[in-house]
Amino acid sequence: MPRRNLFALATVAALSLLCWQATQGAKPKDEMMELYGTFVDAVEQVESSYVRPVNRRQLLESALRGMLQDLDPHSQFINESEWKSFKKTIEGRYGGIGIQVELDPDHDRLKVIAPMVGTPAYQAGVLPGDLIMEIDGQSTEGFTPDKAVEVLTGREGTPVKLTVRHEADGKVETLSMSRAVIETPSVLGDSRKADDQWDFMLDKERKIGYLRITSFIQNTTEEVKKALAELKAEGMKALILDLRDNPGGLLSAAVEVSDLFVDEGVIVSTKGRNTAPKEYRAQKEGPTAEYPMVVLVNQSSASAAEILSACLQDHKRAKIVGHRTYGKGSVQNILELEGGSSVLKLTVATYQRPSGKNIHRFKNAKPSDEWGVSPDNKSLEVNLTPEQYLTFLRARRDRDLKSLHGRPHATDAPAADEAAKPKDEGKGKDKDKDKKDAQAKKDEGKGDKKPFVDVQLEKALTVVKDELSKATARK
Repeated sequence: MPRRNLFALATVAALSLLCWQATQGAKPKDEMMELYGTFVDAVEQVESSYVRPVNRRQLLESALRGMLQDLDPHSQFINESEWKSFKKTIEGRYGGIGIQVELDPDHDRLKVIAPMVGTPAYQAGVLPGDLIMEIDGQSTEGFTPDKAVEVLTGREGTPVKLTVRHEADGKVETLSMSRAVIETPSVLGDSRKADDQWDFMLDKERKIGYLRITSFIQNTTEEVKKALAELKAEGMKALILDLRDNPGGLLSAAVEVSDLFVDEGVIVSTKGRNTAPKEYRAQKEGPTAEYPMVVLVNQSSASAAEILSACLQDHKRAKIVGHRTYGKGSVQNILELEGGSSVLKLTVATYQRPSGKNIHRFKNAKPSDEWGVSPDNKSLEVNLTPEQYLTFLRARRDRDLKSLHGRPHATDAPAADEAAKPKDEGKGKDKDKDKKDAQAKKDEGKGDKKPFVDVQLEKALTVVKDELSKATARK
């Protein structure tokens, strides 16, 4: 193919190298043209010599994706069809299954950051850390998160099947669910009241409140305010904020919730190479109630959840308990290409804690590097093994589903014929059976199956009770 026919492609290729040029600083014009020439030569060789015919547009898009993939997992090229689907997720209501995903570079598969509580994915059994192997029988190898959005979103009520590999035990499972309009509360309690509303008072005797924030969406701040007002009316003396498995969400929501608990100073700041630094400061007019606080985090607490926990930790407003967080503290901008029909979602800055320390876990970062949010000290660390984490996820899901809409599992309900029997019916008819049942009750709990204990939450309760005792002693 004549080289002049590749002139337009070279022009577009220049755009693909724009980000690289920005990271390297200004380069002499002749060096850049030499690099563009190398790219054009490579495209020409592929088009003329590859074993099968290739689409020039696909070559360019693959080149863009490859360039951005080496930067970080959150920078992506989004073509025209993907951009239309992506906009649905940032503009409001959409039909989906309620998960947030990222690309796992080690497996070249999509990895679930977290399913949203109460959504089709959550109810079907999708767990944080799951690798999505197939969607409706189609391999997800090479999928981007935005490609997943395109495939998983659709008309409400339409079915979808996910084949997942669970992180903890490696088990591969195919889960069926139906798409739904994703509108789920982001602030939950530990259990529900008789009227189906969440009960935010975890320890009624000591008046310890508990808020589980599952994501940061448009209504999160109002939901937190409403829950705090309810707890205040009940005489709350301490609070546990549970941010475990919270994948993040809106920066504005994280800042607003942080502002409910700190009186002044920096909440979070952003810092980039070619972007102006920006600070988000507390705007509180009156003092915040000084009750003891504990924040629960784990390895799946990310982004906005890390902003809130880092803010409360640096301002010494709360103690952090649990496991070191994920380390997703980067800011992505949407940069238009081709007149806005396709875009680059490019990482342009990182979030900094109020202390100025870094949140983001960069590529090849070591455990000893500075990233994420860790418990205040070793005594507050509660690290779960993969098996323990899987047990926690399943126990939490079972508890949520059991209390969802105030209805128990079908397996928890008495059989219809049993419920209809008179209380005295059958008395004395089967003494042997009665003896066996009595023995079974005695033996209950002696086997391998033990009641689930949330050790991270138990640790948080111990810490907050200790803080309450100290506060009482000071009075």
